[in-house]
This record gives sequence, structure tokens and C-alpha cells, in this order.
Amino acid sequence: MLGTTVLAFDFGEKRIGVAVGDLGVGIAHPLATVAAEDNATRFSEIAKLIGEWRPGRLVVGLPMHADGTEHEVSRLARRFAQRLEGRFSLPAVLVDERLTSKSAESRLRESGVRSRDIGAALDAAAACEILQAWFETHVAK
Repeated sequence: MLGTTVLAFDFGEKRIGVAVGDLGVGIAHPLATVAAEDNATRFSEIAKLIGEWRPGRLVVGLPMHADGTEHEVSRLARRFAQRLEGRFSLPAVLVDERLTSKSAESRLRESGVRSRDIGAALDAAAACEILQAWFETHVAK
């Protein structure tokens, strides 16, 4: 049986935002940003988070253009999700992440985060938006 904890990832070529939530509650929280450039370090950091949080499933944001066509980074995000599944033997689902970064930035500004500090929090906040969107369509209220 899968656990109820879910980790979500906002994949980027330079940074990966991570959020956590629980199926029972259906609320996402920003967790961390993995800023390593090489895959070995990235997956080592992700392994630590998976070991600590012991999720039952993973959610990965799939970059899409506003018109619904795939983004140039979509292929890389799909590959990242496949690698997560293979390395950690956990199901990884893809979620359309259109406008999550803009929404995350707006929420950070609304919560009083200063403009110069937004960059440091944006990736994890975007992962939080991705996970919250997934909860809204997959968690019975």
C-alpha cells in the first residue's frame, strides 16, 4: 500500500523546487530547492528528501506553453519523472504546470516576501502550486 505523503517537483535545468503534502489533508507546503547542476548530486539530494519524507507517490510539473503545446523543457521533465520512478520505485505522475511560477510569485509577493528574496523561494513555491493543483483534482473533499 502506498503512503499518503506526496512529494512534488518543479523541474528546471538549473534548480528543482520541491514541495510536500499529505493526501489526507490535501494541502501542499514548499519544502526545498535542489540547486545542484550535476545529476548525481541532484539525485543524492532528492534521495535524502525521499528517505526523510517517505512519500507514496511523486508529482512532477510538466512545462507547457499557454496554448497547451509542450515546452522545450517538457521532454527533460518527462525524463526526470521516469528517472525518479526507476531510482526510487515510486509512481511519478506528470501535471500540467502552466502559470505555476507566475502564481507562486504572486503569492510570495502577497505574503510580503521582498522582491530581492523571491528568487530564492520561487522554485519550492512553484512546486507547491503544482502539488496543490494535483490535490485539487485527485483528493476527494
